Parts: sequence; C-alpha cells; structure tokens
Amino acid sequence: MKFSIKSLLGATAILVFSAGCQDVLEEQPRSFYEPGFFQTERGVQGGLTALYANLRSLYGQAYYYNSLITGTDEATYAQSADGNFLVADLSGQGELNSTWYPGGILWGTAFGDINTASGIIENATDVGISDALIGEARFFRAFDYFNLVQTYGGVPLDLGSGPLVFNTNPVRVSTRNTVPEVYTLAIFPDLRRAVEDLPDQPRVTGAVTKPLARLMLAKAYLTYGWWLENPNNIPTYPQTDRTDPDGHDAAWYFQEAYDMALSGIDNPGPFALQPTYYDVHYAPNDRNSEIMLYADHTEESEFYNGGSLTYGSGGAPDNFAVWMMTWNYTVIRSGTDPDFTNTIASVQREAAQPLGRPWTRMAPTVDVLTETFENKDQDSRYDGTFTSVYRGNWDRAGAPEEVLYNANGLPVSPGDAILTFLDEPTPGISYPEGQGRSNIGAGTLPGRSDFVIGPLGVSRVVYPGLWKLGTFRTDNNGGLGQPNAGSTRPFNIVKFSELYFIAAEAAIMGANTESGRSARELLNVIRARAGMWRYDNGEDMVYDADFSEELTEATPDEVDIYFLLAERSREYYAEGVRWYDLVRTQTWNELAGEYMIAGSAYGDHTPVTVQRTIEPYHYLRPIPQGQLDGMELEEDLKDLYQNPGYE
Repeated sequence: MKFSIKSLLGATAILVFSAGCQDVLEEQPRSFYEPGFFQTERGVQGGLTALYANLRSLYGQAYYYNSLITGTDEATYAQSADGNFLVADLSGQGELNSTWYPGGILWGTAFGDINTASGIIENATDVGISDALIGEARFFRAFDYFNLVQTYGGVPLDLGSGPLVFNTNPVRVSTRNTVPEVYTLAIFPDLRRAVEDLPDQPRVTGAVTKPLARLMLAKAYLTYGWWLENPNNIPTYPQTDRTDPDGHDAAWYFQEAYDMALSGIDNPGPFALQPTYYDVHYAPNDRNSEIMLYADHTEESEFYNGGSLTYGSGGAPDNFAVWMMTWNYTVIRSGTDPDFTNTIASVQREAAQPLGRPWTRMAPTVDVLTETFENKDQDSRYDGTFTSVYRGNWDRAGAPEEVLYNANGLPVSPGDAILTFLDEPTPGISYPEGQGRSNIGAGTLPGRSDFVIGPLGVSRVVYPGLWKLGTFRTDNNGGLGQPNAGSTRPFNIVKFSELYFIAAEAAIMGANTESGRSARELLNVIRARAGMWRYDNGEDMVYDADFSEELTEATPDEVDIYFLLAERSREYYAEGVRWYDLVRTQTWNELAGEYMIAGSAYGDHTPVTVQRTIEPYHYLRPIPQGQLDGMELEEDLKDLYQNPGYE
C-alpha cells in the first residue's frame, strides 16, 4: 500500500488535548505528525484527540453518506443527482467501479486513523498515558477496521512496518489480509481490551466509553457470525474458507453478540433511551443520553466547528449530509391575490430543522412512505423522521404581505401549512397539468388551503425532507439565519438503542435467550417507545399520546430477520447504516432490487417500478483506483488486489 507519514497522519486540523481539567477537546492546527511526535505526552494526547476530529471526515460527509443509503431500500437518486448518486442506485445510470468517488472515501480516511491509533498504542505507556486513554485508541483502531472489513472485505493489517505497527516509512506495496484475520487479529482483540480498560463514564463530553465498546464488540461478533454462516453464498475476498482461526462457528459468535449486547443494556453507564423518538432527534436536545458516539460541530466557533458558519463548502469536515435529501421547496409559490396574478415564494430557505439547504440529490421511494412507514398514526417514527408539512415563513424574509393565497385561492398566514405530504393515499386529489399554481405540480383537496401530494405521488423532484437531521441554529434572530452553512449539529453515529437490535438479531440467528429477553421482547422495548408521542411535527402542536400497547401487541409472536430489518429502517432511516444492514444480512438484492417513484418533472405523480441490478460481487465495494495507481506492482498483481467484478 502506498503510504507516507503525511498521508497516514495528516489532517487539516489536528486536535491537541489541552492540559488541565476541562471537559472539551482543544483543537490546534497541524499539517502532519512527524514520527517523534508520539514520543511525548502532548503528542500522544494530540493524536488521540485527532481521532475524534477525524470522525467529521466521514460522518456528515454527504458523498460517503450517499454510498450507504442510495441504492438501498431507503433511497434512490433525486432530480439534481450527479454521477456519484446515479451510479450508487445500480439502476443503469452508470457503472460502479474503482473510480467511483464515494467508494474511496472510507479507504482514504480510515488508514490514517489506524496508523495514528497504532502510534498512540505503541508510545502511550512510555510517556505516562493511562490504560483508559490507550483504550480509546484501541477502540478507534477497531472501529476503523470494522468499517473497512464490512466495506471492502479483507484489508491490510501491515501498513509498512509490520502488522498493527505504527508505520514511519512510505511504502508502495501492500498485502490484503483475509476477513477472519482482520476480525481475530485486529478488531476483536482491540475491542475486548477497550471493554476492559475504558471507563463507564466519558472522560470528556463525547469521549468513548466501556458501554460503547461493548456495543461495537457485540455488533462485530454479530457481523462476523453472519459472514461465517454466509446463507446466500455471497463471495468474499481475498478468497478464504469461511472458518474461524479460533475454532468457533457462527452460532458461537451469535451467542457472544447476544451476551455482550445484554451486558451493554445492563451496564449502561450514563446512557439510556430517550422517552420518545421525537426527543432523540429534537435539535435542542442534541447530545442526549441515547447518543453514544457522534461527530461534533458547533455554531459557537468556526475553529471548533471545523468549517464556516455562514457558507457550506460541500466537503468534509462540514456536516452537509442532510442537504442531499432536501428538495428545493423554495420553488413553491403562493399568490398575493386569490387569482395568483402575482406570486411569491411562500416557503423560504431557512436555517430551521424542517427546512435547510436544498440539494435534491437523494429521494425516498414510494415504498418507504407506503410500506416502511405504513403506520403513521400510532408509530411516531414517521413524524419524527420526515418534514411532511412545509409552512409559510415569507415574513422572516421581510416580505410585507400578512396574508397570501394558496390552494383553492384560500388565505394563509405565516406558520400555516403551504404544502402537505398526506399520510395515506387519498381519493379526490386534483392534480394540475404541469406545475400548476403551486409551481411544483401539487394538488388540491376541496376546502383545504394547503396544496397536497399523496404518498403515491412523490417524485424525484418533490418529496418529504428529513426533519430528524435538519438544520438548527440559535442565532437566526427572527430571520432566516444561515441556511447555506453546513449543519452545526453533531452527526450521530452510534445510539444506545442499537443494543436492543443487536441482541434481538442474534436471538433470531439462534442465540440462547434469557427469560424476558427474546427477540420479540427486545424489539418491543423499541416499539413501545415508538408509540409514545409528546409532539406532532406534522400538526406543529403538542400531542400527548401513548400507542405503545397497540404497537407491542402487533409485533409477531415469532419475529424474523425481515421484521427486524424493517424495524431498523424505521428507527435509523437515512442515518447512514442501511447498506451495512443489508450487506450483513445478505438481503440487499431481495429487499432493494426494485422500487417505485415518479419522475423528475414537476407535476409527475405517476410512480413507475424501477429495477436494480445488484450482483453478488456488489456486496463488496471496489478498492479505490488511487490505491491501485499508487502501488508499484505489475498490472496483473493490481488486478489480484482488486475485488472481483471490478477488475
């Protein structure tokens, strides 16, 4: 592998943990680490803090985000998609190959983190760093290798100076280890040691903990168990027998996953489920007890935010993922008179959680709205995921009109619904030819002042946006704020709720369960919470309701992997985990091989069925072309380095 000190250790802003007692990580710009940097206490602490900062290179990076959602059963490409999104859909819009930019983002980021972590682990004891701090480095090294092995198959453990050794010399050769070697030599040992050495409570806000290490170890056991079982004969690479070097079978790993996940539930440290799904994603409640790991941002300082507070760069370290599934709602028009003689944009671009900056690159499918989130009345997760109602805010832009005229020529005031995506297919919607008065082709229903679109009428250009990831600022001062900046919210990576899903999935795969903790009972903890409401986003009003009994009673007596995957999509929709879920369970083609959506023209409300071509080799991403070009190997050896199907 072509590595250098700068490529492995470089960062735009290296973070240094400041001396003294405090609960934040202080950032200091640094172009790269020299080898001797880790031979000082300050250097080791600086490298450790850099691992946290570099989370922003992946999480919130919209093209990496796209690679984990577009092409699954959660999303397709939208009207303004470029090739990065079109290719990901696997529906004939381009070829997924080694030059596909999103496919190389993880590769280009993770190995630098891994080498930084190895430098910390090797030097920390000599400079007086505690086992707990070394445990943080072990966690991150395992975390990166876990992401890599799920994405590419076997990857190198030797970066130039030996397996899992800090590399100080540029090299232009590389050997990929097998999947079992990556798990048993790197991921499992590091996570087991992290479970031993990390504290229950984070040393600073957002730092990794023992409960988080338990969760990641349980998930790694679960994923490796699936790999060993290989129910659908998905190929692996480098080619190797599906046997475990330690002599365990898939059932053993499923049991370990179940037991470790229960240990995480029983020993939560500071973590707990939020009382409602709304609370998990309500922006003023960010960094709540359910969030175990996040890539942090702030509106208080561009330096600590890692990017501009006034304009988004469209690249890391900005958090700009939510732009991708935000359609251009600013195209909506309302009339200054009932006849629409003159019109204005009644929904302005605003730095507010339901709105934000539109890019129209990704869209939910009809199937998401009609099947995944079928129960919208009782299950709060649809309302806590999407912006289904777009409300007038022209007054915040300084427009003088106190009243505008909307559907059916009826008056609307600021804060009223201008466009509503209906929960259910509704007879009687009158759609116009083309764009119509709304300018987006939305329909009308008798007596309603809001334009409407039914769930069967969503298209690649008009669809519900993502409330859960939406923009939030406290400095709008009654105006539209800074909607063009990257989101200053943290991007959530790992949640406490996933412990219940991991244990339930392991139980489905055959793990022996404890009394009261069957797969059904574990999932019902999550489903009961989903039935709890305290606010209705669609109606924009306080709503105190409890449908937990109805939802838990509706859970099948014997839950299977398909029910669990549907629950995972409802819980984690568009959070960047779906591709991993479908690849792990080998259900990608089965669940995402076709979808329905209308076209890219305003006024198109006729969904068509689109077929995807998802081949077994697609379950691994291609090794990036930059990696291949950087190695001094014969072309036939480079072909052997590449995953089959992408040569």
